[in-house]
Amino acid sequence: MSKLKLGMVGGGQGAFIGGVHRMAAAIDGQWEFVAGALSSDPARALASGQELGLAAERIYPSFEEMAKAEAARPDGIDAVAIVTPNHMHAAPAVAFLKAGIHVICDKPLAATMEDAEAIAAAVKESGKLFVLTHNYSGYPLVRQAKEMIARGDLGDIRVVQVEYPQDWLTEPADNKQADWRTDPARSGAGGCVGDIGTHAFHLASFVTGLKTEKLAADLDAFVEGRRVDDNVNVMLRFAGGAKGMLWASQVAPGNENGLRLRVYGSKGGIEWMQAVPNHMYYTPFGKPMQILTRGGAGATEAATRVTRIPSGHPEGYLEAFATIYREAAAMIRHAKDGTPLPAGVEAPSIEDGLTGMRFISACITSSRNDAAWTAL
Repeated sequence: MSKLKLGMVGGGQGAFIGGVHRMAAAIDGQWEFVAGALSSDPARALASGQELGLAAERIYPSFEEMAKAEAARPDGIDAVAIVTPNHMHAAPAVAFLKAGIHVICDKPLAATMEDAEAIAAAVKESGKLFVLTHNYSGYPLVRQAKEMIARGDLGDIRVVQVEYPQDWLTEPADNKQADWRTDPARSGAGGCVGDIGTHAFHLASFVTGLKTEKLAADLDAFVEGRRVDDNVNVMLRFAGGAKGMLWASQVAPGNENGLRLRVYGSKGGIEWMQAVPNHMYYTPFGKPMQILTRGGAGATEAATRVTRIPSGHPEGYLEAFATIYREAAAMIRHAKDGTPLPAGVEAPSIEDGLTGMRFISACITSSRNDAAWTAL
């Protein structure tokens, strides 16, 4: 089976997430990186493409030129990865969708709801696939937690607790990653809530299958002069009666990427932490705690399907990210030539992106109204 061809917008010199996408796409041998408009600066775009070994004719000075040229090539790209700051998601996404090219996009979906809706309209009109890289949904034990909840192992879900603390913005920061994330013109009106709050929200929604009906949010910018939030506290009310709490922070000293999920039902609970992603605590009511391991005894079908190596050998962030690319490849092959879609394939979609944008908007609205309950 020949590799699918991947292009990229953004992710050039000095970028972090572009390299992650390229490594993740390469892990399972499904993708070949062949083209890019890697910077809004044509000189940097050229230098970046040369460093990454792209053919000269497939290093583009702009995404507009890239979309047009790749759509016209008989060996054009199958999908484009958009790894730009939030305010530059919509224009490239719409351009490539209109050119008939599938899109894989970093989260959140866009900087504004208007841009998000423009992307959604282009997805619908084009009929092409749109995958949003909420990569934490790719961990095997996250897939196992979802399967356990769906089959009723925890009973009726009552309480959902999710948190994502970091500390890297505890003080004013002046670097490429911090600059755009703390600039509302590029990040959107949400800072921490959009950057990592959406990850926490998606993880809780993905694992539990619950739909959030209302939320009450308290957003703060603790660092003086910061124009977007850097700490988020949210209470959640789910359809069916379950309640939840979400905390995301970028000013919590001692925390690196402390994503953690706890779910409790009428029959038991689970707890998973990204820092130790190959272990999950399972607490059936009235029985001793169990430690479930990735690929170990008790692994479910959903977890086994996205497990690459035997138990005891750690799988982590890059492999989870790679799962999203592998799922995207399967869906694109199915759309392209009817290749059978393996059971269980799933990846975050345009609908997940729109829900994330509504989450950001509702949090901002609630916080501006003294944490008033706000419909999602």
